Amino acid sequence: MKYSEPLFRPPSEGNSLIFQVAYGCPHNTCLFCPMYKGVKYSVRKEEEVLNEIRKASKKYPETRRIFLADGDVMCLQYEYLEEIFIQLNDSFRKLSRISMYANGSSILAKTSEELKKLKQLKLFTLYLGLESGCDEVLSLVHKGETTEQMVKAVQVAQTTGIRMSVMVLLGLAGKKLSKKHAEQTSLVVNKMSPKFLAALRFVQAPGFKMFEGYETLSEYEVVQELYTIVENLSLNSTVFRANHASNPIPISARFPKDKDVLLSSLNNMLNNSSLDSTSTGHLPIWL
Repeated sequence: MKYSEPLFRPPSEGNSLIFQVAYGCPHNTCLFCPMYKGVKYSVRKEEEVLNEIRKASKKYPETRRIFLADGDVMCLQYEYLEEIFIQLNDSFRKLSRISMYANGSSILAKTSEELKKLKQLKLFTLYLGLESGCDEVLSLVHKGETTEQMVKAVQVAQTTGIRMSVMVLLGLAGKKLSKKHAEQTSLVVNKMSPKFLAALRFVQAPGFKMFEGYETLSEYEVVQELYTIVENLSLNSTVFRANHASNPIPISARFPKDKDVLLSSLNNMLNNSSLDSTSTGHLPIWL
């Protein structure tokens, strides 16, 4: 397989075969996201991708999981996606699931029948970045989506049987809007009731420009924000992960059964002086 770098995929797609059907992100204005800033967005020619799929199936015939890259593949025309999905199903006889990134607006641009058809063609999981449940924060970071759009998109997709994995960003709102960001994020996630929820930490890197007045949260404040989010979550059946290397502490839990234990653990951390209250604390070398 030949890829055009940079190439990104969710941690849970580590064992998936990846096909780049487009390069870059069609939106690419989010202040917090450096992933595709140096990439000019373009969609690959359909026949080129189909040929690549056919060749790859001969080399990797045992493939069961496939991830389609790059950012927001769901925004592509339905007819294009359908052809790709049909070829994947025809070429990989043991295929069980196809996943990709999606935005709320791109999901809503598809009809329910189109989503159901993609589900029948083994679309398994869509990864959606909510980032924040606060529309003020989303506007400040140039997300280009509203919480109302994203809630509706998640609900529509899950009605068709597609699994939704929703991501939120700790620290995205800075110090001033932290509490509002945390509380409203919980409310929006409750409305979505996604199958999977992930929390990553945003840290403003040197030379990285955020909105005016943004202040990076300390390690203590990030955990405090996470506590507020968890405290206000009311979910019936959601797997929660906050085990990305950017997070101060690794978390893996299931809602609702693990909520009280998780809150107790976070409360202990906030009260035992182990967290840095003046700086971001230890960070991965790439942050």
